[in-house]
Amino acid sequence: MRRAITPGRLLLASAALAVLLVVLGWVVPAGDYLYIPNPPQPLDGKVQVEGGKKPPPPGQISYVDVSIRQATWGERLLPFLRPGGSSLVDRDLVVPPGTSFDERRDEGRAQMDRSERVAAAVALRAAGFPVRARPRGALVEGVDPSVPAAGVLEYGDVIVTAGGRRVRTPADLRAAVGTVRPGDPLGLRLRRGGSTRSVRVTTIEDPREPGRPLIGIRVGQDASIELPVEVKIDLGDVGGPSAGLPFALDVLEQLGRDVDHGYDVVATGEIELDGTVVSVGAVKQKAFAVRAAGADVFLVPGDNADEARRYAGDVRVIPVESFQQALQQLQTLPRK
Repeated sequence: MRRAITPGRLLLASAALAVLLVVLGWVVPAGDYLYIPNPPQPLDGKVQVEGGKKPPPPGQISYVDVSIRQATWGERLLPFLRPGGSSLVDRDLVVPPGTSFDERRDEGRAQMDRSERVAAAVALRAAGFPVRARPRGALVEGVDPSVPAAGVLEYGDVIVTAGGRRVRTPADLRAAVGTVRPGDPLGLRLRRGGSTRSVRVTTIEDPREPGRPLIGIRVGQDASIELPVEVKIDLGDVGGPSAGLPFALDVLEQLGRDVDHGYDVVATGEIELDGTVVSVGAVKQKAFAVRAAGADVFLVPGDNADEARRYAGDVRVIPVESFQQALQQLQTLPRK
């Protein structure tokens, strides 16, 4: 005998379906990713310099990073379900077409390794050590999938000339790109694998600065570096180049320089071989974390300063363009 569908049963079935949809929305990945703040981490014990010693209190140098994971459907559709300070990021910006998340993670670890050596070289040189460092070009660490260069350049390419100019550092590349107008083509000579080749890319306009040309790539320093003393840096599974500035500051601190001046200093910024500090990503999340931790000072690349101030609350945000400027800014603070 067939049971009749009563209003009570219909209501119960609807409630069960609603619960199922909520559960699925909570656990099923949506494809996009979340950038989630992580608390700042002191570098004490994570950076070891041959002949160095533990800096005395008070004060410390910390780095700050973010966690990246896939968002659930619930988090994608309902922003209040996302962790505080997080941002939803399009999948293609995190995992470009043709790549995997594991590949991007491996690339991040390689960037971290290079960042460690460059930071150590910059700090040791500032401390008066004879450092052998030979820049060999601008290493392509990422290509925006939406720009014309995406079909031409690949991760791992090393650009050695641009517009007929020799490129030894990322700064050289930026200067060469600045000689053309947005939309103009630019000839590049690059190393890929064991061979060299010539390519042409079409520049685009910087969406944040009208009239400024960009290729739409992220680059790091390709270099041969020989350090006079051993420097070991171990952040575990953390990847990416944005801890270069705090690395360099902490190396110098361990060599006897009073870098932090008694303050709880958090820093972020990719550092280049000449000491230039360049912009990094996920600054919103990092500023949220720095504010929550109650740090005294947040050192950021100049291009990231406005965004950092927007989310850092009462934390003092200090924009810097170079390692030397970072040192000078900290030394001008009244001793805590």
